[in-house]
Amino acid sequence: MIAARCRHFILSGFILISWKMVISANTGFSISVYDVTSRSIYLQWTKFPGAVSYRVMTSPMNTLGHSLSAHFSDFSFVGVLASLAPNTVYSVQVDAVDKNGMKLAEAQIMQLTAPEIPVIEQAYSKLSNSITVEWAAVAGASSYLLTAQDGESFIETIITNSPGTVTGLKAATMYKISIRSINAGGRSQPSPTKKAMTVLAALILMASSPSYDTIVVSWRAVYTAVGFFVSIMRSDGLGSMLKENTTNTSLVFSSLDPGTLYTIKAHAWDASGIPGDDITYNQRTRPRTPADVQVAFDSGDLRAIIFCTPAEGTSSYFMAVHSGTSELNCSTTTSSCIIPSLECGSKYSLSVVATNEAGASIPTEDVTFKTVPCAPESVTIEEVEPGNLSVSWSNVNLSDYYVVFVKSDDGLEVHCNTSQTQCYFQSDCGFTYFISVFAYNKAGQSPLGDIFNHTTAPCCPNDFNPVFVSSDTVQIVWSPVRGAEMYETKAVDWSNELLCNDTATICILSALQCNTQYNITVYSFSEIRGRNTSCASKHVATAPCSPEIINVSKDAPSVISVHWLASNNKATYTVTAKGDAGMWDCTSSGNSCTLHNLPCGSLFSISAVASTEAGRSLPSYSIPLETAPCCPADLTITQVTQSITNISWSTGTGAKTYITILESRKGQARCHTLQNSCLLGCIMCATNYTLSVKAISETGLRSDCIYRGFSSSACCPSGVKLYRLNNNSIRIYWQTSEGSINYTTDLYGSKGDFTCIPSEGLNYCDVTEIPCGDVYTVMVSPVTDKGSKLTFCPKKIYSVTCSGSSVGMVIYRGKRNADHHQVLHGTIN
Repeated sequence: MIAARCRHFILSGFILISWKMVISANTGFSISVYDVTSRSIYLQWTKFPGAVSYRVMTSPMNTLGHSLSAHFSDFSFVGVLASLAPNTVYSVQVDAVDKNGMKLAEAQIMQLTAPEIPVIEQAYSKLSNSITVEWAAVAGASSYLLTAQDGESFIETIITNSPGTVTGLKAATMYKISIRSINAGGRSQPSPTKKAMTVLAALILMASSPSYDTIVVSWRAVYTAVGFFVSIMRSDGLGSMLKENTTNTSLVFSSLDPGTLYTIKAHAWDASGIPGDDITYNQRTRPRTPADVQVAFDSGDLRAIIFCTPAEGTSSYFMAVHSGTSELNCSTTTSSCIIPSLECGSKYSLSVVATNEAGASIPTEDVTFKTVPCAPESVTIEEVEPGNLSVSWSNVNLSDYYVVFVKSDDGLEVHCNTSQTQCYFQSDCGFTYFISVFAYNKAGQSPLGDIFNHTTAPCCPNDFNPVFVSSDTVQIVWSPVRGAEMYETKAVDWSNELLCNDTATICILSALQCNTQYNITVYSFSEIRGRNTSCASKHVATAPCSPEIINVSKDAPSVISVHWLASNNKATYTVTAKGDAGMWDCTSSGNSCTLHNLPCGSLFSISAVASTEAGRSLPSYSIPLETAPCCPADLTITQVTQSITNISWSTGTGAKTYITILESRKGQARCHTLQNSCLLGCIMCATNYTLSVKAISETGLRSDCIYRGFSSSACCPSGVKLYRLNNNSIRIYWQTSEGSINYTTDLYGSKGDFTCIPSEGLNYCDVTEIPCGDVYTVMVSPVTDKGSKLTFCPKKIYSVTCSGSSVGMVIYRGKRNADHHQVLHGTIN
């Protein structure tokens, strides 16, 4: 039913898409199509004011046919146009008519009718959930709607061409089948129905294999079924097929191959002999009983390795051994298996079962076997006299003979083979002997019992040599000695004693006093024998004590003196300064030394080490040292304005900030900055200054760097005035309070640029033949010793007017923006 609702929604959507509405221009009168069939068009229109009736006219487009018309009263707003041709486009017009028969408004629409009604040729079922329908194609149909109805429920599906199949049906059920044709305009009326019944549903099979050559097949009864067909054959296609027809719900197939996969096919048929859906089922027969069972016994691990001939179609084997009330088993996919944890001196019976997905085979007949004897117990070891050992044990049941193994800790092994319960061995001092006893029979060697040991007295180490790893720690290494289980190392000076106990042949004696003489002895221990007290001693002197730096002084910017305290005898001291700039050192037998030529702007770590014939001390605690920062180089001075000077320099190593000072008898300018440049203001023109730069490190260390003097630029002239001369000439006049300074005068205008250099010592300059009727920018600048002129002196703007044959001038005071100026006064005569 869900599928039916979905299909119904799709068709409803199709009808909604084909719904059209047309509104007459400027009247608001409209018509719409709300349904279309093969021979009818269903219309609806809006009520129009003043209309007493509505006239509907239609005619086919692009085809021959009769035009139709109909009239409807003013109470009718719907109408049906019938007797139309299928799959034809019609032009439809609706007129609103008043009581005088005059047309008030009209609306038109184009509509395609649905295709012709199709005719079902046949409907049949091949599967229990579907019915296939065949029909003759209908002109103009783009698709078809198949409907299968069972009582009140129905299922629909859209098909593009014949044949088509309706799925999702119930088995063994009679359905009414109808079909409609569909195009862009709509869908036709349903065709005359045909009845068709779905076939029977497939059987629900169950199968099992009660024995290696039998399969039992059973199934549930099927509604309206009168009989059943069942076939079986090997899945690999070998052999013949067995077939059976029955009215029962179970069958037994015998004389089958063991462990073989069979394919079972079955279906039911109804009273008309029509078969239902097929079903296929795979079932394997059980395997045969395994044959040729064999047992191999692993005496070392007390486990049995079981083998058998593989049985056809077996997926796993289950092997079990029994001894009294205990049982051990193993499951494997191969024809061999290992059963561990067997008991020594026991008899076992074995059975094997082959299994697959169908079940288990008949178990094999029991196979019996024996295990190895148990390990001897009550083992006793005695040293009757030095150099002779006696080993004895209790008798073991079912044992044929015994073997005793004696292995010394140097790897040498001897053994004794006897049918008695005692053996004798030679021994040597300083050895540990490991002794084990085994019992044997035809099954093999008994499990490993307890391993016993016997140790003779140890010997002293005599090849040790103390080596200092630091001033207060000595490392002592020696070769192992026979019979030693532990070692004790002792270091003794005039007032203290240090002990080290370890099983290793190495000892670290720490916390020794520096610059001290020690006696060192290594003793060997045996738990049974104790310590050997005859071991010899050796004398060792420790390295000197570490010096303690008490003062670091700066004798000069690159000279450092280091002072320390130390109580060593005949020691030489080395002081080292390490840093990113490199390493410097000095040596002294006293308590101070001097480091020379340390670079500026560097960080150092100062430490001292003492040396004697016994070795070197640990370094003293480090003292940090920072040298004053380096003075900057590449100093550049640029005068920005008459009172502002820019000073820049390269970076001084180690410098964090800089103080720049310009100083003269008239005053001082100062700048403190993180940068490599500085702007200094309030500079007096034409003044000699002394320039100095102080480099300061991050910790506040300073370097005073004094550079050569600096002279500021000449002062810009004041009182600049213009006077008109004869012959279109202008005199530029200025005032200066200083001595002999050279000046240059520049005029810039749209009609030309003019430069005038006055004679030495004069404070005016004449510019001849200057064009009138233009605005000029005038600047008077001092000239430096190098011949360049200053560019920061103030500019003035003058307008040179033309008045008849004479020259007139209007003077402006120049602002910072040359495009804006102010008239100060009128023409100058």
